[in-house]
Formats: sequence, structure tokens, C-alpha cells
Amino acid sequence: MVNLLTGPKGSGKTQQMIELANEAVKNCDGNVFFIKKSHRDTYSLSFNIRAICMADYEVITNIDEYLGFIYGMTSADHDIQAIFIDGILKHANINLENIPEFIEKLKKISEDCNIEFYVSVSARTEELTDVNLDGCKVLN
Repeated sequence: MVNLLTGPKGSGKTQQMIELANEAVKNCDGNVFFIKKSHRDTYSLSFNIRAICMADYEVITNIDEYLGFIYGMTSADHDIQAIFIDGILKHANINLENIPEFIEKLKKISEDCNIEFYVSVSARTEELTDVNLDGCKVLN
């Protein structure tokens, strides 16, 4: 499943994502990853969560490369149970126009690899009209 956390910039989505990730790692037997744009605000993540800062991977510049990165993670670690992606519109040239394609591909990875995704989007839910919400859950 792909869980979406939506809302305008500055509405507290990052803190909610961190709280959700910290709770997830307490309640699962596998691994939890937290992907964000920069190294800021990672100090409040549990030490049991693998934090990945995309600023360290500047060569990832589009959806296909980003999804390839996620597939690489899943092929290297079959124990991933949850992946949190904070502020997706700041990553790899992903925007409101191409986010429907990105969400569809995440749903496929989720189904194939049995991974729960949590994605924060700096937009109101109403702005995601082209996103097929079947297989998604809007958390707010």
C-alpha cells in the first residue's frame, strides 16, 4: 500500500512522517527506511531506521532513476517492510504533473515486494486529482 500524507509546505508533514516511522520500527520485524532530501532533521529518527539523504545521490535526476534506486534497495534487502519518502516533490524532478506515474509505480513495487510506502507531498489532496487512489490511503 502507498500511504499519502498531503498538505501545504510548513504544515508539519515531516514531523508526522518521523513519528510514523519511529512507530513503525517499533512494531515490525523487518527494516524501515526513511528517504529525505537533505541531512536536516534526521536526529529525531530512531537509530533502528536507515536514513537516506538524496543529496548524497545527486546523479538521480528523474523518476526512472529514483525508482531504480528503490528497486536496488529492495533487491539488496529483502527484509524491508516500510519505506518513508519525505517531501517527494523535492526529489529527482518529481512534480505534480508526473506524480501520478510515480505513485502507480510505487504501488507496483509495494505489491511485488510487500513493502508499505509512506509518501509526503507538499500539496493539498485536491491537487492530486490525476492520482489513482486505488491502493492508496490518504492519512490526513
